[in-house]
Amino acid sequence: MPRSATGRHHAGPAEANHSEDLVRRLYDEHAGPLLMFVLRLVGGDRQRAEDIVQETLLRAWRNAHRLGAQGQTSLRPWLVTVARRIAIDDHRSEQARPAETYDRDLEAFAQADDTERVLRTMTVTDALRTLSHPHREILIATYFRGRTVPEAAEELGLPLGTAKSRVYYALRALRSALQERG
Repeated sequence: MPRSATGRHHAGPAEANHSEDLVRRLYDEHAGPLLMFVLRLVGGDRQRAEDIVQETLLRAWRNAHRLGAQGQTSLRPWLVTVARRIAIDDHRSEQARPAETYDRDLEAFAQADDTERVLRTMTVTDALRTLSHPHREILIATYFRGRTVPEAAEELGLPLGTAKSRVYYALRALRSALQERG
């Protein structure tokens, strides 16, 4: 067969007819039994089985110059081996990637958007920074650390009445700061 400098075949009319003949013979002789074999391998999935048979016959055609070189009388054992390996490779690659999903509503896959929560957190943090240290301290103790007002008063060393009034005025100041930020 004439080859170009790149190593590719230049198929003449006779070679093209021979290739067509070879593909037809391969298909006529082996496609049916091979399909039955592959259907069992893929659990009855006809589309996958047909794809595997097609790939097997394509590989046989590509390797036609090597087939029969070792004195085999039949190509079927080679074809069965190739088909089995293709099915195994397909199965392994399928296991290595996430399952494909079809006909599903894409809205069901939407993930919760944390943008609003992040913006609220940033706004509250910014507003807390504008409060005086005593007001910020009492709000952090009661609202962010989950202490009751008496517990926060004890923790901060404040009289209970002072702690209560600081919570009240700190919340008013925080509300005003948040209203300024929208």
